[in-house]
Amino acid sequence: MYNGLLFLHSILRWLVLISFVYSLCIGYSGWWGNKIWTKKDNTLRHVTATIAHVQLIFGLCLYFTSPITTYFLRNFKEALHERPIRFFGMEHSTMMFTAIILITIGSIIAKRKITDKDKFKMMAIWYSLALVIILMNIPWPFSPMSGRPWIRGL
Repeated sequence: MYNGLLFLHSILRWLVLISFVYSLCIGYSGWWGNKIWTKKDNTLRHVTATIAHVQLIFGLCLYFTSPITTYFLRNFKEALHERPIRFFGMEHSTMMFTAIILITIGSIIAKRKITDKDKFKMMAIWYSLALVIILMNIPWPFSPMSGRPWIRGL
C-alpha cells in the first residue's frame, strides 16, 4: 500500500504543477489583459484547487503510513536533528498544508469577487504564493537534504 500511495503522490505532483502553471498563465493574462471571467476560468480555478486537495489526501495517507514519519514521530527529539527525517516529518507536510490553505483561500476569494479583473487577480496572487511554497518544498532530485527521484514508488 505504501509504495502505491507513494507512486500516486509522486505522479499527481506533476498534475498539480501543470494545473498551477496553466492557472497562473490564465490568471495573470486575465488580470493584466482585463479579460472577461468565463465559466472555463471558474472551472479551471476549481479544478486546480481540487487537484491540490486530492494531492493533500494522498499526502496525509502517506504521512501516517511512511516509515520515515513513523520514525520521526516516535523519536521526535533525535529526529529533529536529522535533516532528511525532519524535512519529511515536519517541514514538507507543514509547508504543503500551508500551501493548501492559501489555495483554498485564493479559490474562495476569487469565486466571491464581483469584477472579472479582481477574480483573475485573486487567483493569480494566492495561487502564486502557494506555488512558491510548493516548489520550495518538493523533494526534488537536486535537493541536497531530501533529494528523491522524479517519480517514486512502484
